[in-house]
Amino acid sequence: MRHQSGQVFGSFYVSKAPMEKYTYKNGATPLTGQAIFYMLLLAIQFGFQPILTKRYISHTCNSSSCRSSVVLVQEALKFFICAVLLWITPQKKTAFQGWSIKTWLAVAGVPSLLYCVQNLSALLAYQVLDPFTFNVLNQTKTLSAALCCYLVMGWKQSRTQVFALFLLMMAALIIEGALPLTFPSSDSLRSSGQVLQSHITALFSSKSSGATSSLTRHFTHGVLPVLLASFLSGLAGALSQKNLQCNNRNSYLFSMELCAASSIILIVSMCLSDDGRTLYRHGFFQNWTWSTMIPIFTNSIGGIVVGLVTKHAGSVRKGFALVFGFGLSGFVQALFSTENRITNEQIIGGSLAAISLLIHCMNPYVQGSTDAGQNSQTTTNGSVKAGKKSRKED
Repeated sequence: MRHQSGQVFGSFYVSKAPMEKYTYKNGATPLTGQAIFYMLLLAIQFGFQPILTKRYISHTCNSSSCRSSVVLVQEALKFFICAVLLWITPQKKTAFQGWSIKTWLAVAGVPSLLYCVQNLSALLAYQVLDPFTFNVLNQTKTLSAALCCYLVMGWKQSRTQVFALFLLMMAALIIEGALPLTFPSSDSLRSSGQVLQSHITALFSSKSSGATSSLTRHFTHGVLPVLLASFLSGLAGALSQKNLQCNNRNSYLFSMELCAASSIILIVSMCLSDDGRTLYRHGFFQNWTWSTMIPIFTNSIGGIVVGLVTKHAGSVRKGFALVFGFGLSGFVQALFSTENRITNEQIIGGSLAAISLLIHCMNPYVQGSTDAGQNSQTTTNGSVKAGKKSRKED
C-alpha cells in the first residue's frame, strides 16, 4: 500500500492523483483540487444566475412560449460550447470510440427523460404548495442523490457523512429562511397547533368533505410531486455519475448527448402544445433583446460545469456546491441592492454548509468500518497518517 502525493486544504487531504486511479474502496472519489475548482465555479454560477435571469429575462420573456425558446437556445449554445471544448482537448480522439445511436439513447436518453419528468413534477408542486413548504421538501435532493448513488452504484455513506448531509440540508433551510434561528413565541406555537388541529379534524370529519378534498389535493398534487422531483433529481444524477465515472464517459461528450436528447424532447413537447403554435405565429425570438443572451450564456456554462462537478466530485458533493451558491446569491444581492442586507441566516447557514462539507470529506466510508471518520486523519506536515484502515487504490 503506497501513499499518494497530495496537498492539505485547511484540515482535510486533497489528492493530486488522477481520479480514475485513486478511489476509496467503495468507489467514491476523493476531493481533488480540480473538483474543488469546478465546485467553486458552480457555486459562483448558481449564485449569480437568479440575479442575471431576473434582470435580463423575467421582465421580457414572461410567457411560456418565450421561456421555451430560451431553453431551446440555451441547449443549442451548450452543445456548441461543449463541441468546441471537446475539439481542443486531447481526449477528442478517444471520446467517440464505440459511440452509436444506441449508446447515446442508453446513456443520455434516460437521464434526459428523468429531468423532464422532474421539471414537470416540480412545476405541478409549485402551483399547489406555498414557497415555504416547497423549499423545505425540495431540500431532500442531496439525500436522494446519496440514496440513488447507493442504489445505482452501491456507493455507501459513512454514518458521519449521513450526519453531514442532514447538516447540509439544515444549512440550506436556514439560508432560505425556512428554519428560523430564534425559537418561536408561545402565541406562534399556539396558532400553529390550532391550524394543525383544524387540519386533522377536517381530515377525519365526514362533514368537511371540501376541506378533506383540499388536503388530499395538497398531498397528491403538491407533496408527492415535489418528493418525486427530488428523487428523480437524485436518480438522474446517480445515472449521470455512473456514466461519467464508472464508464469513464467524457464529460463534454456527455453534456452534448444530454443537450441533444433534451432538445428533441423539448421540440416534441412544443409541437404538441400551444407554445409551438405561438412561436410559429409571433416568431421564435418574440420579446427577446440582445441582453437576453447574457443569462442564457451563463446558464449554458453552468450546465457544462455541472457535468464536470458530477465527474470529478460526484452528484452528492454537487449538492454542497449548490448550497454554497444559495448563500453566495444572498451575499451578492446584499452588495448590489440597498434594500437587501446580509442576514444572520446567510452567515450561519453558509458556515454550517462549510462545516458539513469538511465533515463529509474527512469521513469517507470504508468497507468493514462502523465509522470511517477514524481513518482519514492528517498529520501536521500535510501527509496522510495511516489509521486502522487507509485509502486504497482500485
